[in-house]
Amino acid sequence: MHMQMRRLYEAAETLRGITGQSDVARALNASPQTINNWEARGMSKAGMLTAQAAIGCSATWLATGEGPMKVGQTGPLMSVRAVDKDDPDFIEIPMVKLRLQAGVTGFQTEPDRRDGGTMGMRRNWILRNGYDPAKLVAIQVKGESMEPSLYEDDVVVLNTIDTKLVDGQVYAFNYEGEAVVKRLSRDAGEWWLTSDNLDQRKHPRKICRGDACIVIGRVVRKESDRI
Repeated sequence: MHMQMRRLYEAAETLRGITGQSDVARALNASPQTINNWEARGMSKAGMLTAQAAIGCSATWLATGEGPMKVGQTGPLMSVRAVDKDDPDFIEIPMVKLRLQAGVTGFQTEPDRRDGGTMGMRRNWILRNGYDPAKLVAIQVKGESMEPSLYEDDVVVLNTIDTKLVDGQVYAFNYEGEAVVKRLSRDAGEWWLTSDNLDQRKHPRKICRGDACIVIGRVVRKESDRI
């Protein structure tokens, strides 16, 4: 399920006491098919604004997970505290560089010392989503092919145990021995690696087939300096 929809369900339950796909759909006056599309590919901008009006959750929070969940939640309702690596509320995920070989399913990593070599993530977020911390790694995005969804130097967290192919999801792949982050699509009976960048002549889709295209893990979170 797309992270935006996970946030929507969390907000619906927290702010309105609404649970379940059908109840959320009724609250937003959305069809079940629309909800299914959002679960697979993420919410539309119009959908986020509708959720903001109907449920009271921030559209910005829905889109990025940043800032307060509730619209207008500022000032004394928010707190900032320094966190160290021994804080029990956080789990440190290793920042790594991937070392790959063409046609090899497994992969090796080496530490990426940028910003201390780890990325702190809330323990309750990891547990709520059912992730195994030992299977999570963070890598730095290279290139501009996924803009505006992901920019160069953004950091993404990979769930390396999640390698099931799902149309519309974003993964890191071993593509002919190179680590690439792409959105997966299904078309004409084939799987394709696609770019979110609108310049498709510069970033054409590539077929994902056999040992030339091996899933490393699904992207489950991103950290970006872009606002």
